[in-house]
Amino acid sequence: MACEPDAFSRLRSCEGTAQKIITQEENMLRTGILITKKKGLHYIAENENSVKLFKPWLGDSFSFLYDFIMKGSIFPQKFGADMSKHYKILSHELKGIHGKCVLELATGSGSAVNFLENDNQYIGTDISPGLLRKALKNFKTAGFKEARFYVASADDLPFDINIFDICLCILSLNFFNNVRKVFQEIKRVLVPGGIFICTLPVPERNSLQSTIRGTLYSEDELGKICQEHDFEFESMPDKNGALFYFRAILQ
Repeated sequence: MACEPDAFSRLRSCEGTAQKIITQEENMLRTGILITKKKGLHYIAENENSVKLFKPWLGDSFSFLYDFIMKGSIFPQKFGADMSKHYKILSHELKGIHGKCVLELATGSGSAVNFLENDNQYIGTDISPGLLRKALKNFKTAGFKEARFYVASADDLPFDINIFDICLCILSLNFFNNVRKVFQEIKRVLVPGGIFICTLPVPERNSLQSTIRGTLYSEDELGKICQEHDFEFESMPDKNGALFYFRAILQ
């Protein structure tokens, strides 16, 4: 049963897609994708002897500093934003979402535990094994019983079509080299009527005129990219420094 595109009011009452993912992993992966599991993480196997690895912007040896940098530097000095307000905005957006199949792009250290209910089925992806190991611990502490973590790139996801009810991308879209390829992947793995929830810094809200890493897209540009990929674009009214919050519903 596919979800109808009326944002969360219909998604909350739409059932059927989430149950197939965690219990039967073979049903969620693209044909030909092989997975190797190590220390709680899922790696994409290139062959019998090696797995696909990536070069994260923050080296794995420094992943323990990630949360400290986000809280002490990025939020106040780069974004001019409040982290607590950030979590409140996302908590309100995801309020009442239970038992859904949720994908997150660029999971980081697992900040989604601050705004996602732990009875959802969660799949986290990131190119940094170090950050995913932190996320794994945080999700266990938060009581998530169904959570998996994949070392994978957002522009080449290992998952099959029409798997996820919700896709999250929090403070990461500006880091992707090919954002249109990422949107193609999001469209491919979401169910019809599925929802993409995104937060990122935009230039028109950067009142501090700070230097922010990655490619910054304007609100209008983001709306056009969503429309190009058959998403209905809806900006959220919340204000929090340079951060822009939006949802996009797959038509």
